[in-house]
Amino acid sequence: MSAVLPLDDTAHDPGFWVRLWRGKPLGVAGAAVLALFLVCGVLADVISPYGFNEIAPADRLQAPGVAHWFGTDNLGRDVLSRCLYGAQLSVIIGCSAALLATLISALVGIASGYFGGKVDLAVQRVVDAWMSFPDLVVLIVVVSVLGPGMPQIIGTLGLLLGIGGSRIVRSAVVSVREHMYVHAAQSIGAAAPRILWRHVLPNVLAPIIVLLTTRVGTVILAESSLSFLGLGVPPPTPTWGAMLSGSGRTYMFEGPWLALAPGLCLTAVVYATNVFGDALRDLLDPRMRGGR
Repeated sequence: MSAVLPLDDTAHDPGFWVRLWRGKPLGVAGAAVLALFLVCGVLADVISPYGFNEIAPADRLQAPGVAHWFGTDNLGRDVLSRCLYGAQLSVIIGCSAALLATLISALVGIASGYFGGKVDLAVQRVVDAWMSFPDLVVLIVVVSVLGPGMPQIIGTLGLLLGIGGSRIVRSAVVSVREHMYVHAAQSIGAAAPRILWRHVLPNVLAPIIVLLTTRVGTVILAESSLSFLGLGVPPPTPTWGAMLSGSGRTYMFEGPWLALAPGLCLTAVVYATNVFGDALRDLLDPRMRGGR
């Protein structure tokens, strides 16, 4: 009698990207839009038709056309070029602050969730106190004291979002630490750093990845809010928020494209990151996709 071989579920797994393409077409579209903005931001110096501060008074407030696809502003500067350089700044700030926030969330959440007890109690009370302050107020105070600039914005946003996001990582670690493989590693005398690196971190990597993708859109939106209030990266460097606050608000009725162009760029990239993050959550979390 021949032996019955167990079914191998992995043989029928089409792969992550295939499941994303088949099951989450909106997530694929969000990833494509996000990748497009990333490429435009990185290659802004190459693909921009004009300099971001190149003034042409004769072309003042021209409507979108062949020479200027997004039109020109009140000084004759090309709006498309300024949007591309604004994307470059948003890419740097968004990715840097999101990476910093995710790293802080992972470190604080894993330590608090794994060790528990008094360590967890002390850390969570600090997190509660930190989260009681409104984020925008803290941002305005820090930038007002330290001055506007990219390092200040990246550091403050990374700290704000990182401490608050540690709750998500902690909740995942609390459930993972009760699994049998963690208890088995503890019973054979494995050190805590080895358990955290080999057993806990790989099993909470999915929510950390989702947290990273969603933080990118949040950071870009927060930076644009600061720039709109005049507390972001100082001029003449263009940012989407500053374009909305400056010429976009002043000449909005004479040239609607001055507000529409940066506003649509901001809306598209934030919506794309959120949609892509939701798709990743549905695919990486077994509870969302039903598991096997």
